[in-house]
Amino acid sequence: MKVFILDNGYLECDSNHMVAMNTCATVNEKAPVHQWIKIPVYAVLIDHPHAKILYDTGCPPTAMEGKWPLNLTTLFPYTFTPEQRLESQLQKVGYQPKDIDIVVMSHMHLDHAGNLDLFTHADVYVHRDDFCYGLMLTHQNPDPATHGAYVRADLEVPCKFKMVDDDFELVPGVEVINLPGHTPGVLGIMVHLQNSGTLIFPMDALYQRGNYGPPPRMSGIIYDSISFFKSIEKIRKLAQKNNAQIMFSHDMEFFKTMRLAPFYYD
Repeated sequence: MKVFILDNGYLECDSNHMVAMNTCATVNEKAPVHQWIKIPVYAVLIDHPHAKILYDTGCPPTAMEGKWPLNLTTLFPYTFTPEQRLESQLQKVGYQPKDIDIVVMSHMHLDHAGNLDLFTHADVYVHRDDFCYGLMLTHQNPDPATHGAYVRADLEVPCKFKMVDDDFELVPGVEVINLPGHTPGVLGIMVHLQNSGTLIFPMDALYQRGNYGPPPRMSGIIYDSISFFKSIEKIRKLAQKNNAQIMFSHDMEFFKTMRLAPFYYD
């Protein structure tokens, strides 16, 4: 089994979206300077003897060309090169979208579900609560500004969706874990490798080292704060139990240490 990190470009945003209250006014500094940062976007390809598994599908190349609503393109502008398109990243390791058997979606936010239309042939696992919540937001009001970080078109791709409610083993050595809080339901992946040990990919259940602590700190985009902190402690226990490395989702400094495709973890 091999695990490839597929670099899909980067977003820019206020750092308070990642770690809440990262900058805060005080009586001594009433107008603090906010930090505008770059955060990575990536997908994970698990080349397993039983299946080719893709974890998340990143941002679409048309994000800034009309697919994303204006309010989101101003909050989270997306930049990528042709080499960072998801198809190019798959090609870098010898595959095409049609070769993917299974897609696991961490959640359906715009920077994680952006290329689902490439995988209508695959089995697509989504968290039931997150998927239903995204559908509700995007269909109860036609105004995209009320849809949070969901894009209606992503939820309407005619995929073979499979709803997930509980933790389960996807294939031998690959576990899907429930990590709610950021949204009503986030699916993490834990991969047990022969040489690289155990890797935990929590995606947006744990943006950055700054959220992990201890003590843990909330992110600026959150659905349920109590579940968010419980999920961080679940990750911490799993990491301790399995002597695992946590692969943060939107931490640029950590991303610079990751083995990017065509290199891999095995």
